[in-house]
Amino acid sequence: MADNKVYRASTTAPVNIAVVKYWGKRDTKLNLPTNSSISVTLSQADLRTLTTASCSASYSDGDSLTLNGEPSEVSGARTQACFRELRARRTGLEAANSSLPKLSAMPLRIVSENNFPTAAGLASSAAGFAALVQAIANLYELPDSPSELSLIARQGSGSACRSLFGGYVAWRMGDKEDGSDSIADLVAPASHWPNMRALILVASSAKKGVSSTSGMQQTVATSGLFQRRITEIVPANMNTMEDAIKAKDFAKFAEVTMRDSNSFHACCADTYPPIFYMNDTSRAAIRAVESINAKAGKTIAAYTFDAGPNCVIYYLEENKPTVLGAFTQVLNGVSGWKEGSAGVTSSVRLEDGIASALRDGVGRVIMTGVGEGPQKTEEYLVGEDGKAVKF
Repeated sequence: MADNKVYRASTTAPVNIAVVKYWGKRDTKLNLPTNSSISVTLSQADLRTLTTASCSASYSDGDSLTLNGEPSEVSGARTQACFRELRARRTGLEAANSSLPKLSAMPLRIVSENNFPTAAGLASSAAGFAALVQAIANLYELPDSPSELSLIARQGSGSACRSLFGGYVAWRMGDKEDGSDSIADLVAPASHWPNMRALILVASSAKKGVSSTSGMQQTVATSGLFQRRITEIVPANMNTMEDAIKAKDFAKFAEVTMRDSNSFHACCADTYPPIFYMNDTSRAAIRAVESINAKAGKTIAAYTFDAGPNCVIYYLEENKPTVLGAFTQVLNGVSGWKEGSAGVTSSVRLEDGIASALRDGVGRVIMTGVGEGPQKTEEYLVGEDGKAVKF
């Protein structure tokens, strides 16, 4: 008798924002990086991808992927690499136990939803591929650890390997040609330093002009600064950042975060032709953070920018009034402020030029903090009949 049952598993996965950036590949096919990196996993209460992986012998149209209600391409090399690796691991389980249903031979139907704009510099591909890999691993009942699954997620999107953990996460670049040692591991869980917060100033939710993938290749090929970044700057930043996280030393954490972001964007500017991910709004946000720290007399806020104009500002909960208050004074008209934050008053008043640039350029804010890794959920985007569920 044919097994037409629909098998399903759902997971959520988080966004991570790097404080020591990954930029540049030494192997584009395997997504092997030119340097190690460290990130903070953000709370899924605010930013998450929800993915349901399902399979059934009754699916006659082959593998499919639906993202935010739109059909998405599954034939790409990155998605195929993830499917192939996960299927191979399931095949191994089925070979060892003949009573298991042959899920590895069935077409996959993946449905995924983000609760934030895609391709806007908010690490959507990281959360997306982490959720895809974790959901299929759950579907296939694989025994693999998050580090082992990070090897697979990395082939989908480099930074996705870090979204398989919560808290503070390192991606070790490794040196083996097959990438078997290029994996993510935990520097410290969210519970180690739980009062870390992040305010994201969404400068533009439009798609980026230069994709990360092509930007990286141009930088590796043409930037002289980049060679110094990967040989000297990043290794030093990795060591200092791991120590800062373990010691919960915010001033050191902040300095490395800001310096590393500046180093990364300097390499982008040093690319030929130059790449500019930041804009006038981004630069105003940097000035705002510098102003907050100067007036506080110590470093209580840290900016960082990925490959896009959005500013992520890290601060500790105990400094919330000073940091948030400086921004709510000038951005109280934009959406995203949580209850109680709009009334926060700060001793810091941003200069008129900075304030007007932020008012002109920030479309919304996202308030969040450090959070947990992927979570199994009973919320399904595919029904028991195999059809996508509309929310």
